[in-house]
Amino acid sequence: MKVIKFILCLLFGLMFLNAGLDKFLHYNPAPKLTEAQIKLYTAFGEIGWLLPLVGVVEIIGGLLFIFPKTRALGAIVILPVMVGIVLHNTYRDPSSTGIAISLVLFLINIWIIADNSKKYKALVS
Repeated sequence: MKVIKFILCLLFGLMFLNAGLDKFLHYNPAPKLTEAQIKLYTAFGEIGWLLPLVGVVEIIGGLLFIFPKTRALGAIVILPVMVGIVLHNTYRDPSSTGIAISLVLFLINIWIIADNSKKYKALVS
């Protein structure tokens, strides 16, 4: 079970590291966007600081998620971004592939949070 958890966490972390780096280096081809998505990303671009902030959070969260000692912190850091990804894929890009991938990643994140729940006790007591 430890090996499976490590592999899932490594892949999860690498996916977010890749997504965060792509926000700065733009090396992945952009997918075809709908009208609503174009409006949304145009608004994000006008804000200016939002996408770089998400990129930094994805990079830091992805790196923290990879290593067992920092995995609990990485799971909490990446959680707000993960919620945004699930909501975006559900309401703005309702393709079955996007929803399925985002839900699997969300479940991995929740599993790691639940697995490290003892580490969070000091935060809520």
